[in-house]
Amino acid sequence: MSMRDDDDFDDDHDFDDGDDSVETRVWLLLLLINPGDEETALQQFTAYREAVADGAEAGPVELVAQVIDWRSGFKVAQDDLRSLVQALDELCARWNLSIDWDGDPDDDYFDDADAGSLLGIACDRLAEAGYTLWTWETDDDSYAGWITLTCDNEPMRELATALHINLRLGSDVG
Repeated sequence: MSMRDDDDFDDDHDFDDGDDSVETRVWLLLLLINPGDEETALQQFTAYREAVADGAEAGPVELVAQVIDWRSGFKVAQDDLRSLVQALDELCARWNLSIDWDGDPDDDYFDDADAGSLLGIACDRLAEAGYTLWTWETDDDSYAGWITLTCDNEPMRELATALHINLRLGSDVG
């Protein structure tokens, strides 16, 4: 699974081409969820490594969620739909994209919406622009996820499996 050009990879890391460690997989994950922004991926990877070095007891996906929150991913309470819309809008703005929510998310009728339908709308709109919205299963009552390029769907699925992340398309949230 080669998702990077070795010439672009920071030489400060002790990885080799056959390295399949959790740390390597996290690095590759961060590259996927920061398409075209290796600097942000590196900053987040450094924060991930620091958390691990400090003895953080959370699993890889929970640590990744902490270091990417609202910059390259989201984790919002199940009933906080306004924050969900705001997080997705903010993430899309990184690529000069905007989501047509079929209405104004600040209107009162959005209070009757559910996260599954909002994630489905976002997933469909992002797919039109060549991006995929992913969500992953959390241990609490929240929604969490990130966005990748659609061309990276298969590598994302492979990494999620390798990292034991229960990942699904944003449109598959019920």
